Amino acid sequence: PGGTRHAWAQADRPITLVVPYAPGGTSDMLGRLLGQHMGPMLKRSVIVENRPGAGTTLGAVHVSRSAPDGTTLLLATSTTLSINPSLHKKLPYDSVKDFAPVGLVGSVPLMVVVNPTVKANTLAELVALAKAAGQPLAYGSAGNGSPQHLAAEMFKAATGTELNHVPYKGSGPALTDLLGGQLQLMFTDIAPALQHVRSGKLRALAVTSRQRQAVLPDVPTVLESQVPGTASFEAVAWQCIVAPAGTPSALVDQYSKVLQAVLALPDIRKRLESDGVEPAHSTPDELAAFIKSESQRWGRVV
Repeated sequence: PGGTRHAWAQADRPITLVVPYAPGGTSDMLGRLLGQHMGPMLKRSVIVENRPGAGTTLGAVHVSRSAPDGTTLLLATSTTLSINPSLHKKLPYDSVKDFAPVGLVGSVPLMVVVNPTVKANTLAELVALAKAAGQPLAYGSAGNGSPQHLAAEMFKAATGTELNHVPYKGSGPALTDLLGGQLQLMFTDIAPALQHVRSGKLRALAVTSRQRQAVLPDVPTVLESQVPGTASFEAVAWQCIVAPAGTPSALVDQYSKVLQAVLALPDIRKRLESDGVEPAHSTPDELAAFIKSESQRWGRVV
């Protein structure tokens, strides 16, 4: 009760939604879109703060150590909560004990894109080129242990190809170097690369979901590409919102209901789907169970 009074005493203060990636990627887009619509429903300002670095660890640690008064939230990803625990022996936060789940936001299929100078128009041609290259092709990712990184490593293992990993602090900076020719390819979330694919500045070879994406109907799935070794290939990331552990359940429930209300708005669903994000709904308890199951799945990949 004392903590609850303290939390509600903060009700007139802005909420900081921490995005653990650099500007320009899917997480940044989602954070700003959610903040813009959750704020009016909560009758509070929602400020998006980018804290990139160390595979989302810097942003996660900041939020885990913030006061549990409802003024700080984290737009967490599959990397933050289900990949990092297996990737690092000494992680400076506990993905279960240090956070209070609020709700899922959406799942994020990836796509394989190449710089137009790469002489490959299909995934099979890319594999052949990679195997014939004198030195490994360079691919960028949103950071060590990101779904983009692990998806590429899964693909390497499945196809027996060599690729050179170059980690960044988010999809945005990596895409900048891909567009500039410093990288040859990426397994990237769809949203930040979509405009470049449509303009011809990047070439999309495949998507990593089991079904084709409505925003890219002509781009086949990895499964459809029939590249040897990829008969069961699938790699889909996800996003959610969590609060520091100890945040009063009344506030968590309020934020969860507002998040679900925003995601149910037709304009929001249309915007997310147009950016290659599949909206998702969950209660805090459902998200907690989902995080545990995903930790087991990604742990095997790691």
